[in-house]
Amino acid sequence: MSRRQFLKVALVATAGSVCAYPWLAEHRLLRVNRYRLPIPHLPEAFRGFTIAQVTDMHLGPMVSERFLGKVIKKANGLGADAIVLTGDHVHGRGTRASVERAWELLSPLAAPAGVHAVLGNHDYGQKDCSKQLLSESGWSLHGKVLPLRRDGQTLWLVGAGDFWRENLPLDPLLEKLPKKDCRIVLAHNPDTADSTEHERTDLFISGHTHGGQVYIPFIGTPVLPVNNKAYSSGLKHSLRGESVFICRGIGWSILPVRFLCTPELAVLELVPAEDREASA
Repeated sequence: MSRRQFLKVALVATAGSVCAYPWLAEHRLLRVNRYRLPIPHLPEAFRGFTIAQVTDMHLGPMVSERFLGKVIKKANGLGADAIVLTGDHVHGRGTRASVERAWELLSPLAAPAGVHAVLGNHDYGQKDCSKQLLSESGWSLHGKVLPLRRDGQTLWLVGAGDFWRENLPLDPLLEKLPKKDCRIVLAHNPDTADSTEHERTDLFISGHTHGGQVYIPFIGTPVLPVNNKAYSSGLKHSLRGESVFICRGIGWSILPVRFLCTPELAVLELVPAEDREASA
């Protein structure tokens, strides 16, 4: 082979590898990322409280049961105080069988302060089945409030509906809570944070965006399935100035690719907002 032929073959092979990587490789590269989040009104007893987030599993094409089994095992091994599920357990409209299988795969999850779950837009493809299994799991936070208690102090979890499929008003839930207590809302789609006027919320925990799936250096994320294009991944702020954390999640939607945006299990460590102010 001549030098010119060798270079042509090498160039084609390199181009092929670059093109194949987002389709065949990165969606299997699970990462555990840890975030330290300053939270207003956080009780001192909950300083250092950790929440592991599992979201957007999208059981179906290119997201196998074997891979999700690895995700669940990894989530259980993180030692988090609580685990939250923020929806899209199945891909597309799913089937009753796929919804049932997704909840079977999730069933080993456990944490000292419990597992707490809401639904995502894809789960509504089999709405009745998804709602039934969510209720039967004992983890449902859909349209509910739940107190977590530690050393006589309270942290409230609030469960929103899906922004696209069942956008439940938040105020009827938030109005039930003591005015000074810390409130954390689970909402599959981060647009929920901007959707309605509502009483104070100290943190939204969301998924849905998959981090855009593709990140292009110096450009960013070309496609985000949200109204507020600031909502890509990580800690953001709503139009009201409230904290919104967005996990990149496990699976995919629209196109089965990920590029510089690996699947993610997020571990959120909560600290009082005063810690941030003191270090500023």
